[in-house]
Amino acid sequence: MPVTPLSLLDLAVVGPRESVRDSLQGSVLLARRAEQLGYRRVWYAEHHNMRTIASSATAVLIAHVAANTERIRLGSGGVMLPNHSPLVIAEQFGTLAALHPGRIDLGLGRAPGTDQVTVRALRRDPRAAESFPQDVVELQGFLGDETVVPGVNATPGRGTHVPITILGSSLFGAQLAAMLGLPYACASHFAPQGLLDAVRIYRERFVPSEQLADPHVMAGVNVIVAETQEAALAARETRRRGLARVLFGRGGEPLDDDSIEAVLAGPQGRHVDDMLTYTALGTPEIVRAYLSEFRRHADADELMLVHHSDSVEGRLHSLELLGEADSAITY
Repeated sequence: MPVTPLSLLDLAVVGPRESVRDSLQGSVLLARRAEQLGYRRVWYAEHHNMRTIASSATAVLIAHVAANTERIRLGSGGVMLPNHSPLVIAEQFGTLAALHPGRIDLGLGRAPGTDQVTVRALRRDPRAAESFPQDVVELQGFLGDETVVPGVNATPGRGTHVPITILGSSLFGAQLAAMLGLPYACASHFAPQGLLDAVRIYRERFVPSEQLADPHVMAGVNVIVAETQEAALAARETRRRGLARVLFGRGGEPLDDDSIEAVLAGPQGRHVDDMLTYTALGTPEIVRAYLSEFRRHADADELMLVHHSDSVEGRLHSLELLGEADSAITY
């Protein structure tokens, strides 16, 4: 039977007993093991002003991991394009493609990846997201053979044709990906509500392009795998608390334990639980069965797994327990 490709989203989490260096070294270890197990790609997400996430300089992290792996594809999941000029991103990812040909992806998101105070610190106009479709087209030109900005070319970048994917948590991204003939990655691992409608609209409206002849859907799903169901449930509770700690902190500072209890007992706790709607939870056999069912449910061509643990060691262990990508899920 055909195998559904599995990929990883690595948030480069900085655990409570870890340093940023520990997290970044862990990203290398995770990518190496994923490569050995047959995963298709590893992506890193741009976040800012979050003490527990170390992937803010996404292109730099990709460069480091690529230099320490051999085959696996690496990319952004995603670069938040409103924070940057298309030319700079083309130069960054063109450089990566020149150094590691055939291995670099460019996933693009429309959100800022942070709060509004940090948006101002980034020196970005809060209205920059309004030009996202035009910026994507401009970026495509810089990475392709013909620039759409007369007299301006990306060096490195021009002619690299780094494949672009549109990320989304709403119908907007799905419609844009369909219109431009690009792959669509749904952020269903934290925004599950729009998954089914977004995928349906994307497939219905897809227009073939030079990059992609047929629609390609990637769906995000949380993974918490352990030797026993009890251990997996305990890990899920740790994840709930971790989300509350980061999401409802102030000024980039996480909540303390007493505040977390209050948050999870109220309406914000229901929001946290909604974010975890699509979670493969349990022993390896249970998780594999869930992933197979989720692929059918999401009508996905590829799954982007987010292994959750508050330590590098825990994420590696989760990856090991699930096993080889070609034995984890089939059509």
